[in-house]
Amino acid sequence: MSDKNGTNSAVPEGRSLRRQAMCEAALDLAATGGNRAITHHAIDDRLGIARGSTSYYYRTRQDLLEAAIMHLTSASRNSFDAAHAVPDERADPLDGAAELVAGQLDLLLGDRRRDSLARYALAADTAENEGLRRALAVCLFSSAAAETLMESLRAPDPIRSARDLISLLEGLLFDRLYGTRSLLGIPPGTAASIADLRSPVRRWLAALSG
Repeated sequence: MSDKNGTNSAVPEGRSLRRQAMCEAALDLAATGGNRAITHHAIDDRLGIARGSTSYYYRTRQDLLEAAIMHLTSASRNSFDAAHAVPDERADPLDGAAELVAGQLDLLLGDRRRDSLARYALAADTAENEGLRRALAVCLFSSAAAETLMESLRAPDPIRSARDLISLLEGLLFDRLYGTRSLLGIPPGTAASIADLRSPVRRWLAALSG
């Protein structure tokens, strides 16, 4: 694909790759400029492609938002699978689980901060669309993974405990991004960040599995 002047665009060849690039651009725009920053023309401009290119693939803004949210969900799943590690069996199960969960949460504050910010920015656009609202609600945290974790810790009610665990993680993520914990200035990707997250996670896991 070429831009108006016939030069090569930043969008890779192949319809699937072009769609992915457009979804990535939409998430970038949401994270930096809020949900209203996502327009067809803004994506065209960000990717350096001809005006109208994005609307060719996604006719309406709703189509574009749906694709971006589905892309975020898929990317989150792939990131979790890539980063997932089995806790050391020699360690205390609660310690190992807390370390694993804290590490995943820290990724959402550091390497995947863009995804976290985009998710919050897109929330307003999903209020009237039940399908998109549900997709956005589960795009960062896996209920199935949480249930498996709580089962491994022998929680008496793994399903309910998983929901409670995710509620804690949602709160910690928001707190570190926008709440009182954000005022501490703890940089993600550091031992201090992991420790800050691990402490409440371990206490919560102990309460839920007790």
